[in-house]
Amino acid sequence: MTDKNKRTDRDHVLRKTIVSDFTEGNILESLRRDFKELYSFYIDGETQERLKSETRFKRFVHASWYLLKNLILKLTPARRFLLLLSIAFFLFNDASISDKNFHISIHNNIISYFLLLLVLMLELKDKLLAHDELRIGRTVQKALLPEENPTLSGWSIWLFTRPANDVGGDLVDYVNLDGNRLGLALGDVAGKGLGAALLMSKLQSTLRAIAPDYESLSELGERINTIFCRDSLPNKFATLVYIELAENSGSVRLLNAGHLPPLVLRGSNLEELSRGAPALGLLKTSKFEEQKIEMNPGDLLVAYSDGVTEARNERDEFFGDQRLRSIIGKSAGISPDRVGERILENVERFVGEAPRSDDLSMVIIKRWS
Repeated sequence: MTDKNKRTDRDHVLRKTIVSDFTEGNILESLRRDFKELYSFYIDGETQERLKSETRFKRFVHASWYLLKNLILKLTPARRFLLLLSIAFFLFNDASISDKNFHISIHNNIISYFLLLLVLMLELKDKLLAHDELRIGRTVQKALLPEENPTLSGWSIWLFTRPANDVGGDLVDYVNLDGNRLGLALGDVAGKGLGAALLMSKLQSTLRAIAPDYESLSELGERINTIFCRDSLPNKFATLVYIELAENSGSVRLLNAGHLPPLVLRGSNLEELSRGAPALGLLKTSKFEEQKIEMNPGDLLVAYSDGVTEARNERDEFFGDQRLRSIIGKSAGISPDRVGERILENVERFVGEAPRSDDLSMVIIKRWS
């Protein structure tokens, strides 16, 4: 393909993209969401609460100032200089240089727009590079997670995880312990994004490496906690629910390290299990207790991350425990995958157009025989 044809193709793609933006996308709705995210990113919660008490005009003026101030502070020194220079050129009148032989007019607005465009291009370049790195990280993370649900005679198991961003800090995994036992894990590393994803990979590799060597789940918890305290960053921790199932047996062993208590549906009765020990990485001396429950045919166990109950809609309301319990309570006789799909459908309907606020993960188990 010649250079002329390549340019023609690029021009065609540009025209097609711009036309589709106006004909297919809801631009006003998209701009409204973007501004809301911008507002939340640049203005902290305490300032937002203070702005709510002001009149509309004062709130607009103060919010505009906070947005500009925080934007300037987040730029690199060179880009901060370019932006301030752009503002200066925009505010001052055009200049001219005259002599008897020539006359030059300097249009400050044009210089201002050029400098602003330069800052925008530099920021966009950084974002695209970071996006490519995150995309590769997401590919690696997906490769580390199970591709399909595990199988174990007498049980039906459904696993699900969805990050809020390109990469996430939730762990959903399983470990084949021997011919007739299976270990299931649901973890949640504090925070979101790349840092949480790296710590999640550390937790996953640790669990896969040492879980088969421990008969006692309390000792397993202590060992993982020791490793996490040694290798983790300050103020970083992870919650974990680890479940062991035996083939054709209703006996379930469970370790809960600071995670939300799993729910068990027995007929029409919904039970909440114990929260257990503190989260991993908080205290080197933490002790962990193994829980044992018996599940009868038809019983359902649901372990979930706080991305389910703390999913928020556009009014900043939480999905909450009650909605989740109501769905699970009406799930007797339904397969784990259908229960999970019902929960996801209800969460999506509740959240609507609001951005995802947290990673969302579930492990759902049903005893069949």
